[in-house]
Amino acid sequence: MNKVRDLIQKYFGTIQPLPAGIYHYQSPASADKAYRMHLRLENDGNGVLVINASTVLHLNQTAAEYAYHFIKGTSDKEVAKEMGKRFEVSEEKALNDYHELVGKIETLIQTPDLDPVTYLGFDRVTPYTKNLLAPYRLDCALTYRQEGASELTSAPHERVKRELTTEEWKKILKKAWQVGIPHVIFTGGEPTLRNDLVDLIKEAENLGIVTGLLTNGFKLVDQSYFQSLLQSGLDHIMILAHLKDERFWLVVESTANADIHLTIHFTVTKKNNKDVMDAIPRLKHLGVNSLSLSTNDPTFQDGLTALQQFVQENKLPLVWDIPVPYSDSNPIAMEILREQDLLVDGAGKAWLYVEPDGDVLPAQGINMVMGNFLNDEWDIIWKRNR
Repeated sequence: MNKVRDLIQKYFGTIQPLPAGIYHYQSPASADKAYRMHLRLENDGNGVLVINASTVLHLNQTAAEYAYHFIKGTSDKEVAKEMGKRFEVSEEKALNDYHELVGKIETLIQTPDLDPVTYLGFDRVTPYTKNLLAPYRLDCALTYRQEGASELTSAPHERVKRELTTEEWKKILKKAWQVGIPHVIFTGGEPTLRNDLVDLIKEAENLGIVTGLLTNGFKLVDQSYFQSLLQSGLDHIMILAHLKDERFWLVVESTANADIHLTIHFTVTKKNNKDVMDAIPRLKHLGVNSLSLSTNDPTFQDGLTALQQFVQENKLPLVWDIPVPYSDSNPIAMEILREQDLLVDGAGKAWLYVEPDGDVLPAQGINMVMGNFLNDEWDIIWKRNR
């Protein structure tokens, strides 16, 4: 696959993509390890491969076509002949590239605790630059309630009058899967305040959707509850940092040792900047997989840049495109200001945001209602942002 980039640059514009659609694969009963895959091919030939409802792998056209043949069970001989002809390379090279892709897929199947969104050495496809069949992620705000909240927060309580029922959320998850959305993040408010969170994660897992959770983490101190989340099929967690609260560190220690990808989010200010820097080496030592940063102080941009550099020096990846739950300490307006370019590119394209009553926004904090995911036809919702 080392020369795939050159092939793409030379031939991408002249090769007719395979038919767009969703393709599924279930390993045979005789396989050493059971696994399942779902491939979504876009109109431009790029693809998204979901492996074991735990990893979303973005693929360029060449890799997507190899994945298509793998899922369809095409013989090695036919793959070599077809791909060699399409991309004007020798059959030997086409077969070697195919075997390399299959080997990487098998590595993903066998490797625990992966980043939920992976590129795995292929040319990185910028997902929101294309006309997509559907977004790659749905951010589901199950509730705007917060633990111990005594006053209204930045969440739009006045506009959102009710919370969907368990069955209504299950209908949304099923609809999301049917239109080809491979990744759902449960957020809020505080989503662990919903008694049906485990049931909703199980529903998504049964469908084949990759699932994430954004939480303050305090309920995860209860090990029986945390284990129920893991057993439900949850794939990744982002916890909001509360450095002065001992519960936060207890949760980090237990979740970092579990078989799940863990991200910690900081809302950074001039006041807590030093505490954040002191915490980063400790978080890395505990086994945290990545960090997320934002600020509610428009005068702190230089400090935030320096903190980013410090994170990089500690060799921890940064996550930027996952929303932060509405709360007093994380004003959404400031996050939109800081990440304006990212939101303009990805909002309403690579991801959508569903409020507790089912209304669809392009992204958290962009109060342009595109429709209601429960009640409106998908085509109508999607076309409103085209």
